[in-house]
Amino acid sequence: MKSKLYGTTGKILRVDLGKEGVREEALDESVLRKYVGGTALGSKYLYEEVNPKIAWSDPQNILYLGSGALGGARIAGTGCFSIVTKGALNNGAASTQANGFFGAYLKFSGFDGILIQGASANWKYLYVHDGVAELRDAQHLVGQNTWEIEDTIKKELGYSESGMSVFSIGPAGENLVKFAGVFGDRGHSASHNGVGACWGAKKIKAVAVSRSAGKIEVADAQKVSAIAKQLNEDFKEHIVYQWGTSRGFPGNLKIGELPVKNYTTNLFPEWEKFDGPYIRSHFERKNHPCWACPAPGHSGFLKVTEGPYSGYFGKDPEYEEWAAYGPQIGQIDPGAAVMLANEGDRLGFDCNEAGWIVGWVMECYEKGLLTAKELDGLEMTWGNAEATLTLLRNITYRRGFGNILAEGLKYAAEHIGGEAINMAVSTMKPSTPRGHDHRARWVEMLSTCVTGTGTVETLVPQIRDITAYGLPQQWDRFSWQDVSRVEAKTKGSTQFADSLVTCTWATRHNIPVLTQALNAATGWDLSFDEALKVGRRAINIMRLFNIKAGHTPDMDKPMPRYGSTPVDGPVKGISVEPHWEDMVSNYYHLMGWDRKTGSPLPETLSELGLEHLLKD
Repeated sequence: MKSKLYGTTGKILRVDLGKEGVREEALDESVLRKYVGGTALGSKYLYEEVNPKIAWSDPQNILYLGSGALGGARIAGTGCFSIVTKGALNNGAASTQANGFFGAYLKFSGFDGILIQGASANWKYLYVHDGVAELRDAQHLVGQNTWEIEDTIKKELGYSESGMSVFSIGPAGENLVKFAGVFGDRGHSASHNGVGACWGAKKIKAVAVSRSAGKIEVADAQKVSAIAKQLNEDFKEHIVYQWGTSRGFPGNLKIGELPVKNYTTNLFPEWEKFDGPYIRSHFERKNHPCWACPAPGHSGFLKVTEGPYSGYFGKDPEYEEWAAYGPQIGQIDPGAAVMLANEGDRLGFDCNEAGWIVGWVMECYEKGLLTAKELDGLEMTWGNAEATLTLLRNITYRRGFGNILAEGLKYAAEHIGGEAINMAVSTMKPSTPRGHDHRARWVEMLSTCVTGTGTVETLVPQIRDITAYGLPQQWDRFSWQDVSRVEAKTKGSTQFADSLVTCTWATRHNIPVLTQALNAATGWDLSFDEALKVGRRAINIMRLFNIKAGHTPDMDKPMPRYGSTPVDGPVKGISVEPHWEDMVSNYYHLMGWDRKTGSPLPETLSELGLEHLLKD
């Protein structure tokens, strides 16, 4: 007799868009213990079911939407979910997560994940509720933005605002913009590496999951509750709890990590207006927490009450959006940043890639590499919010020069050529950094360049206690030895969290405690090292997938501007470039990868229980 499963439904939905078929598929406990859910389980499906050599837009590509073993638990931020696919931006593996309610509601509806394959001839959306799922016509949703889609689907299915979680693509995804994302629950985003374009290629417009009456039984409810309380107390100590992620502005500026005018400077004297205390005291705000989250300052709605965009209402942007539509494009009005962040979400694309593109266009305009003629009449001066909005719309609908920009920053830079290439803030893969100046954060520059997910692979700055990994609490952020060692030794932590799937902020990226929570929920006895192996399996699987897709070690480096030397500010004159090859070589060594091919060594795969991949 099959043993009882705790913390999981023990099944996924498999949706074939070509055949318009939906069926359940059982999950074996041994598979769940090895991969847990979310990102790691998605990487397994990606590797086993997708030929790495096909294009991202091929119907054979899959979309895996996964909750994890903590999905729906009374632990803050366990409504998250992960999307795994072959991404549009770099034609390699993509793994990206969104907060909100989707992951919890999916579990309550009876499933750990949804695997979507094939492609539909006509636009569809998937409706999941009470253990069943059905494909419905979505032609009437075409052209709607991501907020409108939520309203339309909830109204036609008869759900209240909190009774359903809807994630969808906007017009950017419909038009296969290569940095389109997936958005839901009023602005939450899973948007790295063009996953929204992958939805668009399959003609899947939205996935709607009701808050069904199902419950997830955990092995030790009392212990799960105690851990939830512990994590909440830890969260209260963090600035995000009270002020949201915009509180990162003063700290990032102080140490040179705030991105300003496309990395041409590190000075931004107007930073205070983008900081949490200013926003809270000058704009009207209403809290809108994610699943089980007690934080009063993170995730909410804003009404702009000053400046030219007074009266504009939308979500309270995350730090990366404030950075993208503020200092990165030389824009000093926080109300304009609120408007641009929300319009970008509704159109449906990644704020990071968009911010780097707009900043690059503005610098090209300033230097005469692009003129208003090439830019369809737009005067792309620094900080021009209205021109930025028009440019974003041109990208969304692939109008004029927007059609070039819709292919991504690296492609656009190479299209212009010459000095424009040296001004693009991107890796060679390509993938763009999150909203920071990584010239002052080498560990994330390294992580972004070697990533197999399409975005930063390890969130070292968010790790609660780095000594748990056998590392000193204090290390030199400008030492290539320290940086490569820290990145390698903490590897697997983020992918493990993204397999549970949990919010980085609410759980403080505390992997030892999250391992305890996993064991309490499932009845397992995973050690901390075994938990890290879950994440490392995902990393090595995606690494192999990308190598087979054509990625090479010489792509594991920054483009010239990304790896340039700051000309002013706190880290003026400090350069990563002379140390790059030594840093990557040491990282490869510590990861157990071959320096020439970039491939995991046989002993590395064997140690992770991936012997079956040795043939590859």
